[in-house]
Parts: sequence; C-alpha cells; structure tokens
Amino acid sequence: MIEVLIKRLDPEVPLPSYAKGGDAGADLITCIDLTLQPGERALAPTGISIALPDGYAAFVHPRSGLAIKHGVSVVNAPGTIDAGYRGEIQVILINHDQKEAISFKRGDRIAQLIIQKVERADFVEVGELPGSGRGTGGFGSTGRA
Repeated sequence: MIEVLIKRLDPEVPLPSYAKGGDAGADLITCIDLTLQPGERALAPTGISIALPDGYAAFVHPRSGLAIKHGVSVVNAPGTIDAGYRGEIQVILINHDQKEAISFKRGDRIAQLIIQKVERADFVEVGELPGSGRGTGGFGSTGRA
C-alpha cells in the first residue's frame, strides 16, 4: 500500500474511499451542484488535492454505473495526475445521452481515482525497429474476437 498525502480544499468533502475491498478505484465526488444537458461537458471540482511520490501517477476514470445508466463519462479518460501536480483534482465530465440531462448534487460520486506506479522512458532513436509478430498492422489488423 502506498501513502498518498491529501489536502482538503473544501473542509466538508469526504476523502476518496474504496467502496469495496479489492476495488482498484477510489470514489471521487463533486463539491458543487451541476447539470449536464445532452452533449454538454463541464469541469467538476472535487475539493481535494494530492501529493504523489515520484514514480507514481493517479488516473481519473469514469464510473461504469454512470456510463451505462446515464451516458456520463470523463472527456479525457483517463485523466492523468502527475506526481508533481499539487492543484485541485477536477473532472471533465460529458453527458453522451442524446435526450436526457443529468444533475449532480454536491457529494455525488462522479469518477474514480486509480493510483499506479509508472516508469519513465529513455527514448532511444534507431534506424530500424526490431521485428514483431504484429509488425506494422494497425487498427483492426488482428481480426475480430
């Protein structure tokens, strides 16, 4: 388990928490009321900021229940929070439903936060890349499941 330092920017918001044992994502809430019309997107503040150790990043993922029931997702899914970022975590939500608006109240769960160890790459330019079984085949090149 990794220790993540957290600061409440809004003293009344709950800290992120895991709903069930074994969950990968901790729930994030919105600290404002907001309504998303069909096709609309908005920035939802969470009222918290974090400090991650070097070598880690946090990723903001959509909640599957909101996606299937209401068509709500995170625009830049997953949103990336770098170890050096100390500002408020905010979530860019979008309502993909074509007919219905959706409203969120302060304290509603809007996304989930996943903390992961990440590697930094040393990019080495070469004239040729080594071969692979896939080669240069792009989207759809492996066929249907």
